[in-house]
Amino acid sequence: MYKLYSLCQSGNAYKVAFMLRVLNQPFESVYVNMFQGETRNPEWREQANEMGEVPILEDGERRLTQSGVILSYLASKHGAFGGKNEDEKLEVLRWLLFDNHKFTSYFASYRFNKSFGPAAPDPAVQAWLLGRIDNAFGIVDKHLATRQYMVGDGPTIADFSLSGYLFYPENESAYPFTSKYPHIAAWLDRLRAIPGWAYPYDILPGEQIAPKW
Repeated sequence: MYKLYSLCQSGNAYKVAFMLRVLNQPFESVYVNMFQGETRNPEWREQANEMGEVPILEDGERRLTQSGVILSYLASKHGAFGGKNEDEKLEVLRWLLFDNHKFTSYFASYRFNKSFGPAAPDPAVQAWLLGRIDNAFGIVDKHLATRQYMVGDGPTIADFSLSGYLFYPENESAYPFTSKYPHIAAWLDRLRAIPGWAYPYDILPGEQIAPKW
């Protein structure tokens, strides 16, 4: 059985849990308390992940980190959701990189500052992030205006990756993307209809906490 190190606030961990559930693969959840500094502990980094991050996926003796790597591994191992041919596989990779570098990166930082940061967010930093979020979300919304899914005619790990943080309560970011980007909103409804989809706070360990700021 797979073992997934995670916590319920992590959209990157949720991406992997979503994929495992869609694949109908059982997994054991191991809670990592990032809010109490567990991932900053040198011993934890030495033993678990030198990058100080979740998710971590264990498959027997193999340990993988970084959601894009894990999603790619699972798609390859199970022969599903990775793209139907070489062109689609490359397109999936293109969107995974865009997601990790821009789409999720900016939005997750903005949400963390708003809901979980140790101090009230700096307005200048939030404004800087917001401009980049608007650009990245606009690109994805336009892309989805002419298709049901990010790549090809069915869901892939590109969809699971890009959507990972978007199933959390909107008040955690105070960014009204469902009303601002109708094609993203419709795409999320399609993803919710996939057998195996579940609300992040229902399937990952830890407790939901109210936004702090």
